Amino acid sequence: MLAETLMALAAAGGTAVAQAAGTDAWETLRQRVARLLGRGNPEREQVELERLDRTAAALEAAGQDAAEQVLADQEVSWRTRFETLLEDADDDEREEFAAALNELVEQARHAQPAAGGVSGNTFHGPTAFQTGGNSRQVNHFGSER
Repeated sequence: MLAETLMALAAAGGTAVAQAAGTDAWETLRQRVARLLGRGNPEREQVELERLDRTAAALEAAGQDAAEQVLADQEVSWRTRFETLLEDADDDEREEFAAALNELVEQARHAQPAAGGVSGNTFHGPTAFQTGGNSRQVNHFGSER
């Protein structure tokens, strides 16, 4: 069984892969993940590239209602792939793979656009405010009858 820190790293890797699909960072991350999981074997690397392409296609095809579940499923799938990589490695390889995975996660983290936020605003009187992607807002004014 993996140490807690390595399990957390694998989870962060899974999240990075799923969240990067379809972004500007995808192609670079895709290549790095395939190289890491391919472990120097061109055929295995190609299999990983195909698996990554299926991930991107599944996320792209997911409708708005299913997007959150598909994203979560992909995060778990890739977390499991990274856990297996780390579990199957000997101590030296595990250290090398963990460092490469950590670098990959950091690269993905820096490539993601900053989360939306609001700072330093003052509102006087009735105000409605909304930020973020895929936000949903339902407003009710007056009394319910």
